[in-house]
Amino acid sequence: MSARTQAPATAPRRGELDVLRVLVVLGLVFFHAALVFATEGDYYVQNTQTTEAITVLAGFAVVWAMPVLFLVAGLGARYSVRRRGAGRFAGERLVRLGVPLVFTMVVLNPLPQWLRLRAADPAYDESYGRFLPRYFTVHLDLADFPFFLDGEHFESGHLWFVLLLLAFCLLLAPVAARLAAGGDRAAEIIARHPALLVLPTLPLALINVPLGMEEDYAAWHHWAYLVFFLYGFALAGDERIRAVMRRLARPLGVAGVVLFAACGPGFMTLDDPFTDRTPLALVTRALFSAAGWCLVVAILGTLDRPREQRGAQARPGTVMGYLGVAALPLYVLHQPVVVVLAYGVVGWSAPIVVEYTVIVTASLAVILVLYECVVRRTRLTRFLFGMRPAPPNALSS
Repeated sequence: MSARTQAPATAPRRGELDVLRVLVVLGLVFFHAALVFATEGDYYVQNTQTTEAITVLAGFAVVWAMPVLFLVAGLGARYSVRRRGAGRFAGERLVRLGVPLVFTMVVLNPLPQWLRLRAADPAYDESYGRFLPRYFTVHLDLADFPFFLDGEHFESGHLWFVLLLLAFCLLLAPVAARLAAGGDRAAEIIARHPALLVLPTLPLALINVPLGMEEDYAAWHHWAYLVFFLYGFALAGDERIRAVMRRLARPLGVAGVVLFAACGPGFMTLDDPFTDRTPLALVTRALFSAAGWCLVVAILGTLDRPREQRGAQARPGTVMGYLGVAALPLYVLHQPVVVVLAYGVVGWSAPIVVEYTVIVTASLAVILVLYECVVRRTRLTRFLFGMRPAPPNALSS
């Protein structure tokens, strides 16, 4: 492997990826608040007034947002493996992802489930303390890897992303060196034949079409996210691939929008386009898979700029420097906060736009206050939310 193609041991600062990750995480507040008013779906709290417009807007978000997070996580894993080695990488991810996963499922996730029962049935009067034993009544389902624990009320909730990411990292560690070498060879081929960049649409379709798509995992089948993660690890950081993505960003963006629009008839007319076996449902899932890949590549290519255009690598600004390290804690906090606030708002006699604005504004404020005043202030809370220890002077700043 030549020095020109080998990935550097230390990740260069790519500010556009930091911005994209933070925007997706904060955007989830807007997304989950919107589900409160969606005609379709089964969110924890449902408003009596709903609108079908949410379905379309939410659909265009899920087709690319969570795939982007997995891809960026894969890119970060590439540099982490190179810097730490496979064994230390697996151990670091086990702590940084596993601890907030367990903490959230035990401490934070029961509350939204309890509020779901209270919102669905006004006569439900079981106390939270009496509900908790029922929430933790679980059994093992080893066939449903990595979602081993199952129960009537127990759930990973929004932490499915963290659980899948942890599973992907642990699966990756033993084969990381081979995958990295294979990615270098693939990058050379794609650089000569840029049209090959669309090939990942095939494994995505081969997962989504026969296995079906899953509403619980942001519309994609959960194993489809592995394709995005592996692409991020093996290819997305290669300068040659980045050049191809920049060059194809506009046509792939147009193709992604057209393909997503072509999904409309299936999603709007079928009873269950996610799992139906009718020809229209199968075609709809294939089009969705292709749309998602095209949009993800287009977004990354559009935001990326070659070094000569960016100038010298700048340090992240104050806001991005602050939010960049907060992405995981904000993700962990956002859904319980949105559900609690939505539970208190949906009974209002107010227009949807007013209720939605209140939920979003209050949720963002509460999440940021909790992060600033609780999460980042002590070593224990930083550990529980997957953050690295801060320098002593940073804890009091």
